Amino acid sequence: MRQRAIIENVKPEVNGGRYPIKRVTGEAVHIQADIFADGHDAVRASVQFRKVNSKNWSELLLNARPNDLFEAQFSLEEQGIYEYRIIAWIDHLQNWYNSFLKKEAAGQYLSIELEEGKILLEKAAATYPKTKARILTDYAKKLADKKRYKEAIGIVLSEAFKKMIAEYPFKQFETTYNPGLRIIVERKRALFSTWYEVFPRSASPEPGRAGTFRDAEALIPRIASMGFDVLYFPPIHPIGELNRKGKNNATNSEPGEPGSPWAIGSQHGGHKAVNAELGTMKDYEQLIKTAKNHGIEVALDLAFQCAPDHPYIKEHPEWFIWRPDNTIMYAENPPKKYQDIVPLNFECEAWESLWQELKEVTMFWVKKGIKIFRVDNPHTKSFNFWEWCIAEVHKKYPDVIFLSEAFTRPKRMASLAKKGFTQGYTYFTWRTNKYELQEYITELTQSELREYFRPNFWPTTPDILPYHLQGAGENMFIIRYLLAATLSSSYGIYGGAFEAMDNVGNSNGKEEFQDSEKYEVKHYNWNLQNRLTSLMTKVNKLRNEQVALQSTWNIHFTNTSNEQIVSYVKKEDKEQIIWCIASFDAHHNQSAFVEVPKALLGIDQFVNLRLHDLLTDQYFEWRNDWNYVELNPDYYPMHILRVEIQK
Repeated sequence: MRQRAIIENVKPEVNGGRYPIKRVTGEAVHIQADIFADGHDAVRASVQFRKVNSKNWSELLLNARPNDLFEAQFSLEEQGIYEYRIIAWIDHLQNWYNSFLKKEAAGQYLSIELEEGKILLEKAAATYPKTKARILTDYAKKLADKKRYKEAIGIVLSEAFKKMIAEYPFKQFETTYNPGLRIIVERKRALFSTWYEVFPRSASPEPGRAGTFRDAEALIPRIASMGFDVLYFPPIHPIGELNRKGKNNATNSEPGEPGSPWAIGSQHGGHKAVNAELGTMKDYEQLIKTAKNHGIEVALDLAFQCAPDHPYIKEHPEWFIWRPDNTIMYAENPPKKYQDIVPLNFECEAWESLWQELKEVTMFWVKKGIKIFRVDNPHTKSFNFWEWCIAEVHKKYPDVIFLSEAFTRPKRMASLAKKGFTQGYTYFTWRTNKYELQEYITELTQSELREYFRPNFWPTTPDILPYHLQGAGENMFIIRYLLAATLSSSYGIYGGAFEAMDNVGNSNGKEEFQDSEKYEVKHYNWNLQNRLTSLMTKVNKLRNEQVALQSTWNIHFTNTSNEQIVSYVKKEDKEQIIWCIASFDAHHNQSAFVEVPKALLGIDQFVNLRLHDLLTDQYFEWRNDWNYVELNPDYYPMHILRVEIQK
């Protein structure tokens, strides 16, 4: 009942501490809280943090700001799960010191005040270990010497004493805010990654022959030279033969058609097997090693669903839904039908054995060298399962990254991130104008989403050819690429199709590819060099060189005079500032006056900027609050500017 400090509105915390916040090694955690008490006494506070199961807490005092706001910032250099809590108290030693300074300034005689200070210093010393306590007791002795009154006054007024008061708080009757707040600290690739998607069966250099793991392995040097660090394959398992889909999602396949890789399982094996048409398990393991030697991680598609002839159906019929006529229920999203896919029943009575098996599938591939999973449609499986499975994997393999491929409603996407997914697909694919883009990026980076949802931007996927790219030319593909690669620190492209700028939409009028690679083998020119591939190579190099492009959270939109031009600054510190100015118009030159964000850049009055365009190697000098920009989509529809503030 003697705890007088009140702690409210703690940030960050997710669902009152139910879920952890997320960081990567070296990334800052900015703590804020409203902290106050009755009366006029000095309130102080700190944040304490430690690795889970550690004995000792690290502590950082919070800085007091106007209107009872307290804040501080710290970073964690080791991976793992941490816990943190907020402590607040009335600091009577600070009270005494504040009062002493006011009385001394008023010319009052302070003999009694020195005695009070001595007593408080001794009480505070009793709360510290011997080495630190000695500092306070030494000051107490000096204040107690009545024969040296003036000297004692000088000690209290000294900078050294002021520093001691700040660094050695006197804690009594602390209020603790600790509803189980946690931080998951992951490796840097959880925040900064560059994905390249390939269907191995389309990796052949020879038209008319399906590709293999060895063909895909041969592409790795080229992919590495372009600056990609994650190579993602759709499912590599045996493909179901029963109800196999044909070209363009035809209900019945023709002889020789390969079927959809997402229809997993046949008489040749299930989720722990590889498709023999792609090669052997040894071939796949060798591909993983070759990729690693080139600085690339291979990502596996984790699709927890089955073809109608998957071995699970005979071995574990209890894991599936059976209809009254004793036929198995296939996947549907009316009016869509997926006759080649059978969903698992996460509500079945044998749910525990199902969960264990799916965890073992994940562990199987981790042991093969896979540390990144792109998870197919996780929102169609039990959210509780994902929370459990991801946590179980991370107990033994904390490096594993899970990307959620969930193009679904916002709250579902957010919940999957809370449950443990490292990254998530986003609505970037459909944000096509300045207002939509700024609103969406602001939501991702400045709302609570920032604490747990790491976005991964994809201009297209095998499932999605958005309307603005259907029939579009090279310039529009370049614009969408540049936005994805500079707005988000993680992005991906649907490899061969994106490089070739496949723009042919399905005849049904939907956002789908005509002759989709999901249902047939494609042939690409894997030696292709064009304006887009050259740009991807250049931009990926910049992303690796410029630290400001390696975070999504440091983005600040700035004002322009033209709605066809968007401007944003990515700022790490005064030495790491990247300014991107982009046009949405793929057909015409666009110009605008762009405002210099002086407050953001720390400029008081006169603008004096030197700008280096990292795409064109041109230099600009800006000395006005607003400056003229013109962008030609046939040249570069974006400036990527390295900013130097001239003195």
